[in-house]
Amino acid sequence: MKKILIDTNIILDLLAKREKFYLDSRRIFSLADNNEIELYISTLSIANSHYILHEMLKIKKSREILGKFKVLVNSIALSDKIIELALNDSNFKDFEDGIQYYSAIDAKCDLIITRNSKDFKRSSIPIMKPNEFLSKRKAVK
Repeated sequence: MKKILIDTNIILDLLAKREKFYLDSRRIFSLADNNEIELYISTLSIANSHYILHEMLKIKKSREILGKFKVLVNSIALSDKIIELALNDSNFKDFEDGIQYYSAIDAKCDLIITRNSKDFKRSSIPIMKPNEFLSKRKAVK
């Protein structure tokens, strides 16, 4: 089964039902719910998602929403090793992207799905946008 790291922006597309991106994110998480793919997230993504949902988007039941969401994914613990690697890698302008990348490396993920593929230019792991992943998956079937 393919192991896929999901970037925070894809989580928020689903949970905040961001109109332009919601359907693709829902399809990806449905694949995980049907045990067709195995999804991974950094534990940092849970904290960031809660903050954005609760503080910025004013979604009152953000903990409840995240609790239900959590059953679809496997969490990658944020370790000293991941933080050190992200801090010392100048290929990532955004520290959070470095954490996502090294979390994927740590969990031996086969793919990273993000809408910010330009932020992962030097990734040794393939990077896809949600629509690219879904199109490729459909073409293979």
